[in-house]
Amino acid sequence: MEPNKPIPESPKPNPWGNSKKPKKQKEPKEPINFKKHWKLIIGAVVLLAVFLILLTNVYVVKENEYRVVRQFGEVVDIHDDPGIKMKIPFIQSVTSLPNYQMTYDVSEAEINTKDKKRIIIDNYAVWEVVNPIDLISNAGTIINAESRMEEFIYSVVRAELGQLNYEEIINDENSSRGSVNDNVTKKVNELLKTDKYGIQVIDVRIKRTDLPEENEQSVYTRMISERDSTAQDYLSQGDAKKREIEAQADREAQELIATARKEASLIQAEGESEAAKIYNQSFSKDPDFYQLYRSLDSYTKTIGEDTVIILPSDSPYANILTGNLE
Repeated sequence: MEPNKPIPESPKPNPWGNSKKPKKQKEPKEPINFKKHWKLIIGAVVLLAVFLILLTNVYVVKENEYRVVRQFGEVVDIHDDPGIKMKIPFIQSVTSLPNYQMTYDVSEAEINTKDKKRIIIDNYAVWEVVNPIDLISNAGTIINAESRMEEFIYSVVRAELGQLNYEEIINDENSSRGSVNDNVTKKVNELLKTDKYGIQVIDVRIKRTDLPEENEQSVYTRMISERDSTAQDYLSQGDAKKREIEAQADREAQELIATARKEASLIQAEGESEAAKIYNQSFSKDPDFYQLYRSLDSYTKTIGEDTVIILPSDSPYANILTGNLE
């Protein structure tokens, strides 16, 4: 044994009776040779690129939109039928426009009525895109189309309401020019059609009519005065009607009373006539008894509790009172 050579260590004994085996060294893997698979790799990359290109150039047309296809900035096609479409890669681009009714809130505007009253009008419009090509050619964008529509609405509303009195505006049913909203809608559409903006207004409505703040108090005061005057007129008419009814009732009452008195007089006369007949018949049957009855009846009418009568002894009254009836 060489003196300088280290003595190899013997494996340590395992207390469980098993000796510890040395680990085997891993064999190095052979490097992948890309040169052998270059065709397969290139093919996979080409297929992936084609798939991505196709995927990014497929678009979907929904029911409530227009799809505008542009080629080098020019509109070449417009689709409004729902479905899956495809554009030419790198050459064509696709944008969308709404294909449904939209609501636009027109800015408040101050106008003068025919009777020289200043009012603030707040409108809204329901509109839609009917020709995307005209919209793109003449308006460019939806925002520009809405801006032009608002200008037309303000111009037409100012012209229409400027020919009406304030009362006709707040009560459209009494307007001599028919429905203001319908007139405004019709004239705005005529202007939009003339300039070919590719949009159509379905309806224009006045949602609020207010007075300027500086005029509100004076108008309220005048309205209160007018209502007080109207109420006073109603009260005067009511009083006049009341007096008329009372006079009519008094006249009818007097007529009824006069008729009743007349009928009562007739009945009383008939009764007295009948009584006279009965008296005459009774008198003719027993004149003495009748004379006695009449005398007694006269006593009840002439003699009271405190009545003092001085009669001759031979008077009929004295004879009856004393019982001397012979």
